[in-house]
Parts: sequence; C-alpha cells; structure tokens
Amino acid sequence: MSLNRRAADLLGRRATKLMARSVAGRKVQRRINSMTAKTRFPLRAPRAPYGIDVRTDGPKVGADFSTDWARSPQAKAARIAMVETVMRAAVAGIASPNRVNIDRLADLDGPAIFVANHHSHLDTSLLLTSIPLPWRHEMVVAAASDYFFRNRVTGALAALTIGAIPIERAKVGRSSANLAADVIDDGYSLLIFPEGGRSRDGWGQPFRGGAAYLSARCNAPVVPVYVGGSGRIWRKGSSKIRRGSTVINFGKPIWPGEGESSRSFNKRIEAAVSVLGDETTADWYTARKRAYSGASPALGGPNAGSWRRQWALGSTRKRKSTEPRWPKV
Repeated sequence: MSLNRRAADLLGRRATKLMARSVAGRKVQRRINSMTAKTRFPLRAPRAPYGIDVRTDGPKVGADFSTDWARSPQAKAARIAMVETVMRAAVAGIASPNRVNIDRLADLDGPAIFVANHHSHLDTSLLLTSIPLPWRHEMVVAAASDYFFRNRVTGALAALTIGAIPIERAKVGRSSANLAADVIDDGYSLLIFPEGGRSRDGWGQPFRGGAAYLSARCNAPVVPVYVGGSGRIWRKGSSKIRRGSTVINFGKPIWPGEGESSRSFNKRIEAAVSVLGDETTADWYTARKRAYSGASPALGGPNAGSWRRQWALGSTRKRKSTEPRWPKV
C-alpha cells in the first residue's frame, strides 16, 4: 500500500506541474498576442477596413497595360514593315482610299494630334496608311483600354501592330492623360477618335475633350481629319466586310487660343471635322459658305426622330447644290 501511495503522490505532483505550466503558457501567449495586436502596424501590414476588398497583384491589363516596349527600335521597325506592306495592301484592296488635301499639312512641324470621326474598325488602318510622313512612322493610337487591352494577348497585338496606348473612355483617368502627354512630349504624334467609340446608328457622336486638353497641355496642334465611307464597308456590329471606296480629307492644323478653355476648343475641333465632312460631300466653296454662316450639317445628323435620321442617312434622292447634305459615313 505504501508503494501505491508513493506512486500516486508522484503522479499527482507531475499532473499539478503540467497544469501550472499550461496555465502559465496560456497567459504568456495571451500577453504576446496582446502586444502583437498593439504593434501590428508598421511591423505588420495594416488590416483593411470592413467592406473593402483588398486588391491583389494580378496581370497588368486595361489601363495598367505597359506599352513602353512597343516603342523600342525593334518594335517600331516591325510595325513600320507591317503598315507599309500588309496593312497598306489590305486597305487598298478593301477600301480604295482617296486621300485629299494633304498639302494643308505642308507647314506642320513636330508632333501633332490627329483627330478623326469614327465609324469602323477600318478607320485606324485607313489613317495609319494615309497620314503622310514623317508623322505616320512616329505615331501612337489612343485605344480603348477596356476593349483592346482586356487581356495580355489583345493588348500586345494592339501595341505592336498599331502602336496603341490604353486610354480610359468611361472616365477621365489621370494615368491615361499622363501617358498620352508623355508620349507626345517624347516626339510622337497621337491619333485619337474623340467620339469614344464607333457610331451606333451610322451618325456621329459628340466629341469628348481629351484631344483639346492634350493640345493645350503639350502645346501641340490638332489636325482635323474626316473619314468618309468606312462605315458602309465595315459597320459596327457586323462581321461582314464589303468592298467600297473611302475618302480621307485632311484639314489645316488648329491651335487653342490664348486663354481658351478646353471645352471651347473641343467645340471648334468638332466643327472643323464637320466642315470637312460637308466639304467632302458638297464642294469647298459651298462648305465654306455654310461654315461662315454656322449652317454646316453636323456629323451627328438631323435633330429628329429615329426614322428621320435613318431616312437622311440612306436617302439617295437628288438634292439641290445649295441644300445641306450630311456626310456619307
């Protein structure tokens, strides 16, 4: 019995020591946890507020897509070769472009912002093969970040083949504006479609103010360009490409006036493209008379119901020479 009691006493003392250690261990751990919680930042990353999704590092697509590599000498050489061979031959075979009034750029020197109406995916290729040297080979294209840069494959193709840079069209993004301004400051010209996207119904859309803002910021002239006929060849929403003829009409470079706001200059840019459209459809003298009197037909078409707008777009009836005609897009 004495041996059993002695063994029981030993087991009891060991159990008591283990319990004491476990209690002390838990106290120490709680104290460490308390100290860690108080000194979590900056020794550890701060906690995100409730309801806020923490952004994880992922692939740089959209407006964050990097295009610096596409302006390296090797990429530029490859792009020039594609533009002057494959793209030029394809455009000539499909669109038969008629390039007029290029002489209006005779006094243009240095980088410029080429602004054009937009009705088809064909417009970019038409302009990249129509804008004269040296601007054609030192050109970048402002492309919608949510369309051309939605993944790495399409973004890389757009950057390499047309020299595209991502531009946010849903909002005025500081990163997009800074990128475009930096590219112009580096000596590149910019091709931009200020409507923000292709026409939905065949008529033009109001111009956004990005080109006007960049012109004032970078002290670069704006060259208005009218593209006619591309919408009939490859219209938005259609996968069919029909052969046809197109016109690319260049206007004289324009500058923002001293103290002129971007909004006012943007209206002048849109009016200049509208006059070029009227000039292409009618003639130079008639277009100038209407421009002087403020009666140039707008690229947006008549302010009427949808049936009237569609009728005006597709009408083939003969008109008097003095009657305004909306440009064929």
